[in-house]
Amino acid sequence: MSTEVASGAVVYQQKDGHPAYLLLQSATSDFWGFPKGHLEGDETLVETAKREIKEETQLDVQVDTSFKTYTEYGLPNGNLKQVTLFVSEVPTGVAVTRQKAEISAVGWFDYAAARERLTYDNLKRMLDEANAYITK
Repeated sequence: MSTEVASGAVVYQQKDGHPAYLLLQSATSDFWGFPKGHLEGDETLVETAKREIKEETQLDVQVDTSFKTYTEYGLPNGNLKQVTLFVSEVPTGVAVTRQKAEISAVGWFDYAAARERLTYDNLKRMLDEANAYITK
């Protein structure tokens, strides 16, 4: 068994005084999640998060490293996947250009709609933690 390490961020913008969260739908399944991807070479988790967000959305972001949330789970191939998410606020109305090969849809969702749209419970928990941090 090997370990796959991924990093990304809960990307959000303020709309009418409340956070709107950016979610991405995988081009190969019905999976909805956050922008994230695998570490490459000797990248740090922050470098990976910024690179993956840029690749998947064309957004140049700053990552807030004072918050992070973590999950790990087993994959069907027997490997362990470790995921760390930070938060990243972007300007309201910023244009998102999806990476067509990997992403079939993007959307901005309020907290309740984002929580409903996320595919897996561990991602919902990560959103809960990020939302608590953002709205404190």
